[in-house]
Amino acid sequence: MQVILTQDLDNLGSKNEVVNVKPGYARNYLIPQKIAIEASPQNLKVAEQRAKALGKKEAEMLKEIAKVKATLTATPLDLKAKTGTSGKIFGSITTIQIARAIEEQKGYKIDRKRISLIEDIKEVGEHNVMLNLGENEEFEIALNITGEE
Repeated sequence: MQVILTQDLDNLGSKNEVVNVKPGYARNYLIPQKIAIEASPQNLKVAEQRAKALGKKEAEMLKEIAKVKATLTATPLDLKAKTGTSGKIFGSITTIQIARAIEEQKGYKIDRKRISLIEDIKEVGEHNVMLNLGENEEFEIALNITGEE
């Protein structure tokens, strides 16, 4: 029996995919749990339209990610941190501070959970951090840390 999945399911398929399953599995589990719908001609047309809409939306999202990436990698972010006389930072630079700097300097609000530090930033100077914007788009951005006493 053919069904159209309404959500991702491990070992079976992804959302909007048409899959073949045993009739009992479809009638007793997938359809009652609203994990799938029967693959009638009418439902197939609806699923096809949804897939096209998702494809367009995904293409627009990839364009936006490329634009954000180009803006963020163009110039380094400038961050100021309290330092001692030896140039060491009191504490360390956090992902929250980096997210605020991105919003203030570049105009993009990025969740701090998408920022990962390559190493702890405890000294003044040039550093790099990884930024993950989803859709397998992971890249480095440069930070320029300056001290203030």
